[in-house]
Amino acid sequence: MSFRSLLQAWLTNAAKAKMREAAVQTSGRQLAQTTSGPTAAEELKPCDVGMVFALGIESGCLEDRLEGCVTIRGHDFVAREGGLKGRRIVLALAGAGRRRAAHATEILIDGHRPKWVISAGFAGGLSPQLKRHDILMPNQLLLAAGGELPIEWPAGLAAIAQRPEVQVGRLLTADQLVRTPREKRMLGERHGAMAVDMETFAVAGACRRRQVSFAAVRVIHDTVDEVLPDDVEHLLGQKTHAARLGAALGTILRRPGSVKDMYQLRENALVASDRLAKFLVEVVGTLYATGGMN
Repeated sequence: MSFRSLLQAWLTNAAKAKMREAAVQTSGRQLAQTTSGPTAAEELKPCDVGMVFALGIESGCLEDRLEGCVTIRGHDFVAREGGLKGRRIVLALAGAGRRRAAHATEILIDGHRPKWVISAGFAGGLSPQLKRHDILMPNQLLLAAGGELPIEWPAGLAAIAQRPEVQVGRLLTADQLVRTPREKRMLGERHGAMAVDMETFAVAGACRRRQVSFAAVRVIHDTVDEVLPDDVEHLLGQKTHAARLGAALGTILRRPGSVKDMYQLRENALVASDRLAKFLVEVVGTLYATGGMN
């Protein structure tokens, strides 16, 4: 069997498994509604740090490090809750885009009352200074449509930001995926930004409205000179894992050459997720050690 056929079969089986999992979860919720026990509001306790990601591929390696990780499913987002460095952490998977990010951040703050919220995930490089898998700690957030927000770090995070392997600079939030080197260079020059994402400005805005301490950490997934495949934006637009699997299968059937592109994207994403997870563990430890959690 060819690699293309194997991948198609795997995607089809994975989509079916995800649908079965969703059916089981729906049945479980219906059963839970008929039994006695604590209400959802009583079960949600304040957490130390909330982190907002767009996709599970970004948060996956950090999820693997959480102790006693449990999943909470809400409308249009998923949360993973567990222990890290003696602190209670909640990861909100919002989906791509500002609207989803703001929605998930507000629910995270209302439901879990975190002391800190961190916007975390991948970003695209807009400056030649950034290499793939570099860590960026933004000191200013910009919105492509207009607007800016400064970021103030506590002493511990300011010290981390001075390390040679960490880059500091402006992060731009755009409404669409920025795919080509031409687009990236144009945005970088126009806004003086080092990298671009689709969520951080919205997360910061929600934290400011709710008066919650905020920080952002991004890992560079693609550099200024790299081109992202045409299909990526369509895949990111899918709301569920099963829908993304279906979209990926459709892409392969339409364009067989996309198999190689998606395989390489996934490999790069796994490395980026691992690098990001290790750094976020340090960030949580530093906030705790320097009194940022008090």
